[in-house]
Amino acid sequence: MPFKKQKQHQQKHSGPKAEKKKLKKQNGSTEEDERKRNPKAFAVQSAVRMAKTFHRAQDIKTKKHHVPVVDRTPLEPPPIVIVVVGPPKVGKSTLIRCLIKNFTRQKLTDICGPVTIVSGKKRRLTFMECNNDINSMIDLAKVADLVLMLIDASFGFEMETFEFLNICQVHGFPRIMGVLTHLDAFKNNKTLRKTKKNLKHRFWTEVYQGAKLFYLSGMVYGEYQNQEVKNLGRFISVMKFRPLVWQTSHPYILADRIEDLTDPERLRTDPKCDRTVSLYGYLRGTHLKNKGQVHIPGVGDFQMSDVNFLPDPCPLPGTQKKRALNEKERLLYAPMAGVGGVVYDKDAVYIDLPANHVKQLQEVRPTTELVQSLIETHVTLDAKMAASKVSLFSGSAGLDPTDISEVQEGLREIHVWDAHTQTQRRKVVFTGLEEEEDDVSGSSSDEDDDGSDQENQEEEDDLSTFLKEVRDKSEKATKGSTPPVKKRKLEEMQGEEEVIAEAPAFADSEDELERGEADSEGEGEAERAGDSGHCSKESEEDSDDEEDGDEDDESMEEEIGADDSDEEEEQGKYHSGTFKWKEGLQQKASAAFLRHQEAAPNLRKLVYGSVVEAEDSEEEEEELGGLFRVNRPQKSKKVQADALDCSHFNPDISHNWELEEMLNSIRDCFVTGQWEEGQDAATLLKEDGKSSGGGAFCSLYSELKSESDEDETDDEDQQVKMDDEEVQKNKRLEKKRRLKERFDTEYDDGDATYFDDLKEEMQKQAELNRAEFEDMDDESRVQYEGFRPGMYVRLEISSLPCEFVTNFDPHYPVIIGGLGTSEGNVGYLQMRLKKHRWYERILKTRDPLILSLGWRRFQTIPLYHIEDHNGRHRLLKYTPQHMHCGASIWGPITPQGTGFLAVQSVSGVKANFRIAATGVVLDLDKSVTIVKKLKLIGYPYKIFQNTCFIKGMFNTVLEVAKFEGASIRTVSGVRGQIKKALSTPPGAFRATFEDRLLMSDIVFLRSWYPVSIPQLYNPVTSLLLPVGQKDSWSGMRTVGQLKHDLGVRNKPSIDSLYKPITRAPRHFNPLHIPKELQKALPFKSKPKLLQPKGKVPRDLKRASVIREPHERKVAELLRALSTVHHYKKKVAQRAHHAKHKEFLQQKEKDEEAKMKRMKDARKKLYRIMGQKDQKKQRSSLKGTPQDD
Repeated sequence: MPFKKQKQHQQKHSGPKAEKKKLKKQNGSTEEDERKRNPKAFAVQSAVRMAKTFHRAQDIKTKKHHVPVVDRTPLEPPPIVIVVVGPPKVGKSTLIRCLIKNFTRQKLTDICGPVTIVSGKKRRLTFMECNNDINSMIDLAKVADLVLMLIDASFGFEMETFEFLNICQVHGFPRIMGVLTHLDAFKNNKTLRKTKKNLKHRFWTEVYQGAKLFYLSGMVYGEYQNQEVKNLGRFISVMKFRPLVWQTSHPYILADRIEDLTDPERLRTDPKCDRTVSLYGYLRGTHLKNKGQVHIPGVGDFQMSDVNFLPDPCPLPGTQKKRALNEKERLLYAPMAGVGGVVYDKDAVYIDLPANHVKQLQEVRPTTELVQSLIETHVTLDAKMAASKVSLFSGSAGLDPTDISEVQEGLREIHVWDAHTQTQRRKVVFTGLEEEEDDVSGSSSDEDDDGSDQENQEEEDDLSTFLKEVRDKSEKATKGSTPPVKKRKLEEMQGEEEVIAEAPAFADSEDELERGEADSEGEGEAERAGDSGHCSKESEEDSDDEEDGDEDDESMEEEIGADDSDEEEEQGKYHSGTFKWKEGLQQKASAAFLRHQEAAPNLRKLVYGSVVEAEDSEEEEEELGGLFRVNRPQKSKKVQADALDCSHFNPDISHNWELEEMLNSIRDCFVTGQWEEGQDAATLLKEDGKSSGGGAFCSLYSELKSESDEDETDDEDQQVKMDDEEVQKNKRLEKKRRLKERFDTEYDDGDATYFDDLKEEMQKQAELNRAEFEDMDDESRVQYEGFRPGMYVRLEISSLPCEFVTNFDPHYPVIIGGLGTSEGNVGYLQMRLKKHRWYERILKTRDPLILSLGWRRFQTIPLYHIEDHNGRHRLLKYTPQHMHCGASIWGPITPQGTGFLAVQSVSGVKANFRIAATGVVLDLDKSVTIVKKLKLIGYPYKIFQNTCFIKGMFNTVLEVAKFEGASIRTVSGVRGQIKKALSTPPGAFRATFEDRLLMSDIVFLRSWYPVSIPQLYNPVTSLLLPVGQKDSWSGMRTVGQLKHDLGVRNKPSIDSLYKPITRAPRHFNPLHIPKELQKALPFKSKPKLLQPKGKVPRDLKRASVIREPHERKVAELLRALSTVHHYKKKVAQRAHHAKHKEFLQQKEKDEEAKMKRMKDARKKLYRIMGQKDQKKQRSSLKGTPQDD
């Protein structure tokens, strides 16, 4: 039977059921409603289960608690450092490129050095790729905020991953996210799931349970999938970071740009001289003081000669609220990779614009456009001004400066050839009016136009009379009935279609010709219509909403092209005919003036007589390349207030002043500040309306309210009452809040801990500091508190080695770490150290070791020791296997509690684990005295009972005097003490022992000798090596490496060699027991005094018998007979045993046959007995027979 497809359920979109669902979705049924509706369902079923659930929830909540730390992040934090780590060929560069493309929509081919991008409104990211060099891994682990750890899932974990994790554990654990790549190598889905699970749990073991692990399933056209990269970017954008102790207590900079400032003449004379270098980067950590001491890992310690802060090359977007970033705000800054057009310096601005970079960009950005215009400029500005011509109106000839100076008042005639009529026409040019029109256009253009400075007073009088005539006509036109809005708009559109061809076709300023940012098409049309810098509110809103830069670029190009064509035509017609701009001049001027009069009125100027500049000036002023600000008169509000005759205006019918929202929108323009009851604007206006003299307020209020009806006044009264109630309610709430705060301060102090008080005090201090320096400018503020984190600073360091500049490689990080007051000194350090459990060999004392401590990487010689129970620090020859030991080194002073790690070599890549040991700094002084064991050996040369004279242990009487009273011991275990020195031989002394010594005994003295710590501090200068050899730094070699390299065989000590042991036999004296003791002993223990047996006398010895020959024959015969008898007897016994065996077997057979017969007889008997019983049973059932 074929399967019938089920009909899908169609959700209701209308009807009562759908309405009910919509209502439910809008209101959102809460848990409280469900509890009220069905209380039994939420009742406690089991108290034990509820207690377990509660305890588990509390445990989870408690695990999330962290030790609270003071948040020292600045208001504008520096970019977050994201380090991408992994073994070679795992996809680090590809991931960085995909993330940059995800955030900025730009492609970066080569990843060199730090790459800074803007990822959101309040966050910037700096990506840095970590190569497979342990020096880079150590340095980047100290500055990383987030680590993206790439793992090749098809291969598994590699040693570099675990090495970097251990480095991070020592230097403060940053946030770590794992990323699995090469997942497309798995063809079997089950194997893929199993591999993911195994890698995830192993990653959790190393980091923490539940650490985030991302999966990049495959690649499409050489890039990871967009959705997976987008998810990873979202996690990065919202991730929170806990401050690390070392980073928050030290200033540091990850350099993203380096400049060599050395004098070229000095370089020419001495190429190997020390260089003066300026390093650029974002300051992180804490405040940096000028003239301080810094350390560059891989180079050394240096003194800063100068520090300056520069404008942010990758600033955060503006403070206005947005849901997303604009294209122009998706910034990318990577100077080492050749990205970042305009670069700021202390005293200059560098512009770097590769030709191929311009062509590959699809959209022209404002910074690039400015740079293009600067590069393509071939003549100076004064030459351009001298050669430029100005076209006032479309269809008019261009004017050059010579024409303006030679023009006189009056009429001029120009012959113009008309192509349509094929005739030569005479065009009249009004020289005075031409200059007046130039002035009018100058007033509508930028304020810095030079034409307005050359006006005469007479021309202004002519212009004023002309404008008065036009104004009279406009007042007559506006006195009539006002047309409806739609009709007026249609008329304006028709009028504009006619006027556009004749209106001035030039922009308000030169900056507008260069801009490539978001202006709407409507705004461009308003500019082409020559609307003297003013536009209506609707057009402003349209221009603000539309931000399509491409359309604007096209419209601006068309506009510029139209200007060029007009100018070319007019230049050709200048000498052949008259100007066409005179035709319909009066109509044009009146139309333009009417449009100006119908613009939105400025109520604030009418009420207060002065205009306050708009607060959102940042939105109006647009930056071009970070250098210049574009002045847009048509966008600025203040130009309307400065326009001609603002007091006469037609009421804008597009604003319906009968609506309450429109009244509320201008309510703040009349009254500002906090007022008492009955003193607000509405109440005062109401009282003024009742009184006779209303003043300006009353007239304006009545003018605005002239078209409203009586219902509006009732609504206003109701609104006043509601405002009063709201004021009263706010007062009551404020009073309750103050009472609650007072109650909390009185009664909640019992629960407050010392840490809470300290935290509150630190928070108050931080707020006080912030408030103290908040109003200061950056120049003054830097003098007090130093350069704060988040600033883009420029460090100038003199006397840097020349190899740092000549061998610079941008793939290796350059970190400038600030040092504390005493961290520049070198001294003794006491540490606690433990050999890493994965390192194969144990560490030997006095073998050089490379330590990473603080910012530094250096080589030193450690001494390992362990503390005994009596407080003695005993030197160890090797590190213990699975426990900590002490280590003393000579190195840079570093604060206590700072972690460190040790490696034996940083050159090349070894097959095994490279991190040899880890530990922490304990003390910074030489208070610990390390001692080693020293055995002094002597031999007795005279023995007097328990006293003996010993020689060979000391050399002088003075040495013996120092050790008087010291305890000594023999190899056999007899203890003694040094008493007095002897005169001869020198160094001999008298000693007493517990027992009598032998001449063969060896006496030794066990002493402790202090050991001095070797003073070796050799910084690792890996950044000074040539490019390609920076991972081959080698310092001091160990003794074993030296012997191996030089082929030296170790000559053992003669005493250390094994020799054959020859022991002479020893003779012991007989045991002597006193007679008294013998009497007390039991008989068993008494010595038995037996006389030794002497020789037996001859007479007691038995004589030997000598047989005769006959006797010998008889004895031989008897021996033979006995032998034969014994043999026969043995044979007979053997035959008897065999016969008896056969008898036993026969007997066993007979027994078996007998048993069988008995068994058959018993069966037969039992059968007969059974038959008899059956007969009896049958007869008893029949009954007894009756006798006849």
